[in-house]
Amino acid sequence: MANTKTTSKRATTSASQLKYFEGVGRRKTSVARVRFYPEGKMGSIIVNGADYKKYFPVARYQKAAIAPIKDSSVKGGVEVKVSGGGVMAQSEAVALGLARALIKQNPELKKEFRALGHMTRDSRMVERKKFGLKKARRAPQWRKR
Repeated sequence: MANTKTTSKRATTSASQLKYFEGVGRRKTSVARVRFYPEGKMGSIIVNGADYKKYFPVARYQKAAIAPIKDSSVKGGVEVKVSGGGVMAQSEAVALGLARALIKQNPELKKEFRALGHMTRDSRMVERKKFGLKKARRAPQWRKR
């Protein structure tokens, strides 16, 4: 019985101190878990323990990752855990997760984000290789004899 008291006490303490909104974004094989903190950690965007500018060194990836924040002018901190895929797929997964987290905080942004294309999950995946072929669709070179 004493164990349940400590867990419930711990849960209420963490909930009151660290209020955040979470969203999951996916692209190809990348998965991003995004936590948006409306209070605290103001202006900081941390991706896998590093600043987003260090994690995404190319400006194109940086812009893709934080596009929902720029378009909504919302203030707050962001913490992201992303894995799988390449750097571009990860930045797009972060953008989708961030848009979903911001909508959980403020549902009125959904219409605006939908119009800007932040809410659409890009479902394109790599096609699997078939047996008898060199790649997914590339057939071996045809020989007459």
